[in-house]
Amino acid sequence: MIGCLTVSLHIPHAQSLKEKRQALRSLIETLRHKYNVSVAEMDLQELHQRSILGVACIANEQAHIRQALDTVSKAIESRPELVVCDATIEML
Repeated sequence: MIGCLTVSLHIPHAQSLKEKRQALRSLIETLRHKYNVSVAEMDLQELHQRSILGVACIANEQAHIRQALDTVSKAIESRPELVVCDATIEML
């Protein structure tokens, strides 16, 4: 099974694409190493205060995937420099 978490983010402090990339790079590396998931910016790359991230997790049990993606979602929400506008989990 494959689980996909899609997160729409607002980065209020980012005044340039460089500041946005710094915030996202830190977040993406943390998620990859700490939670062993795949992460990529999926859309809105040209906007300096908005981003859509995709997080993927593969496992043999749906419950394990949902728990992992819920944990990742909470970790993103706990970052003070980011505002989560929307987050959805899909099972494929």
